[in-house]
Amino acid sequence: MKQANIRNFSIIAHIDHGKSTLADQIMAQTHTITPRESKAQLLDDMAVEQAHGITVKSRTVRNYYTADDGQHYEYNFIDTPGHVDFSYEVAKSLAASDGAILLVDATQGVQAQTVANFRIAKQNGLVIIPVINKIDSAAADIPRTTAQIKQLDPALEKATILKISAKTGEGVHDVLEAIKAVIPAPDGHKTAPLKALVFDYQYNAYKGIIAYVRIIDGQLKRDDAALLMAKNTKLSVSELGHFAPNMVPEASLTVGDVGYVVTGLKDPQAVRVGDTLTLINQPAKLALAGYQPAKAMVFAGFYPKDGNYSDLKAAIEKLALNDAAFQFKPENSEALGAGFRCGFLGMLHLQIIRERLQKEYDLDVLTTAPNVTYQVYLKGTSEPMIVTNPIKYPDFATIDHVAEPFVKAEITTPSELLNDVMKLAEQHKGTLLDMNNQADLVVLTYKMPISEIAYDFFNQLKSISHGYATLDTSPLDYEVADLVKIEVDINYAPVDALAFVAHRQDAPRLTQALVKKLKYTVPRKLYAMPVQAIVEGKAIARVDVPPLRKNAAVAGGKKSVSKKQALLRRQSMNKRQAAKNTIVLPQEVFNAVLELDL
Repeated sequence: MKQANIRNFSIIAHIDHGKSTLADQIMAQTHTITPRESKAQLLDDMAVEQAHGITVKSRTVRNYYTADDGQHYEYNFIDTPGHVDFSYEVAKSLAASDGAILLVDATQGVQAQTVANFRIAKQNGLVIIPVINKIDSAAADIPRTTAQIKQLDPALEKATILKISAKTGEGVHDVLEAIKAVIPAPDGHKTAPLKALVFDYQYNAYKGIIAYVRIIDGQLKRDDAALLMAKNTKLSVSELGHFAPNMVPEASLTVGDVGYVVTGLKDPQAVRVGDTLTLINQPAKLALAGYQPAKAMVFAGFYPKDGNYSDLKAAIEKLALNDAAFQFKPENSEALGAGFRCGFLGMLHLQIIRERLQKEYDLDVLTTAPNVTYQVYLKGTSEPMIVTNPIKYPDFATIDHVAEPFVKAEITTPSELLNDVMKLAEQHKGTLLDMNNQADLVVLTYKMPISEIAYDFFNQLKSISHGYATLDTSPLDYEVADLVKIEVDINYAPVDALAFVAHRQDAPRLTQALVKKLKYTVPRKLYAMPVQAIVEGKAIARVDVPPLRKNAAVAGGKKSVSKKQALLRRQSMNKRQAAKNTIVLPQEVFNAVLELDL
């Protein structure tokens, strides 16, 4: 294929605006797949993607298109997710693209995530093709949607806005023609030293790490001796090819091609997303700029429910190989035993990983309360202690002060919901920095503690805005805060996995809510068990988990004093012994912490 006839593009859209359906139509109309292979949301092949109706892992597929001018073109489509938690996946895909289709639902108009993804595309300098979808719907409002798209950016005011129905295929041919006419061909040089951007990878048990690459300059052939420039890792290209959408081996990849490279490497640390692949005998002088690695926003503990640590370890390692944004390291809990401290992009990311462990590896895990990273300054020291796990939080008597991380949160919301959204942000300790109008939307910029948005803030934002608001965050610096560690004792035995860190002013409310939930979720014994929430050595909330049966020593009946005393001694002995035993807790107990409005 001539370089001038190659096009690399992505589709960016809000959730449920028809991105996956349009991708299916493009593959169908370019005959990439046969009618027999065709199915709804073909690229969303993971069980969790089909269950939630969202794209989690970006996919790549090469399409061959015969245009109206009679020429043959190579269309490399790089898929993108739509949820805000997976904006990292969006950035990876757009970094390997030359243009993007901005897809907007005619029944819902421009929504917040549309704006967020459009910003990422503009930052990457991509050419935009605006497209209105679902024009066949009775609820479609094409004039309003057209006006909203034009107000997004001055460059879109004079752009031709295509109108399609991805469901029926109406207008999709015009989109294919626009890709050829509007999106530029790759501008690399075939004779230059090889530069290939590694924009993703997956792990195969037999082939090792398979890198997804976009060839920027040069040419890569099978059996070439190659080099990953970030860590100077040498490898031999045992196989390469393109996606259609399954892997199709080829003899070589050249400028503009998007495909895969079987590296043969087994160490997941050897390949980094954003790395540059070059040849050993003719290396590139400078690596590509790449992009920033994913930064975990939320941390939580994963522990095996059945105590099978080795199976959980193997499953987590495999997941991490296929998800560059997922981070983990081993940890040990007195209450739950051996497990892992895991980092996630957000709460949906955490939920997706949990579901993948269950559906793909048949593993149920206990998940502790999510938290963020704190900088704890001890008395007499100048360097902070980095704490990512509440279990490691030092004793309050040794702490001088604590700093917590903040983010700049951009909330895009319809103007009629402005008051409700601002009220929610203020409840989560947000400080308003800026407010701008963008068509019918308002963009609010807040400074907020990450701990306030780590768990349920996004869900609450979606709830009060009926799904129309979005959240886009970027990290700021750490700031001093009045934080305390809340410890939980059950029957006088500390349960370290239930500990969490909160602002001091919120501690009374959170602890009262917590012990009330634990009263009905902690497994009951034959005797009453106290549940206490302790802050700085003082119990500030307590409740008793009721026994399975009445206390025989005090409940009804005429008994001699000696019999009552004997019963009391036995119960007291049982309580003391139970306090030393390992407490086995179900996930419902940890959900009590997860469900708190932290």
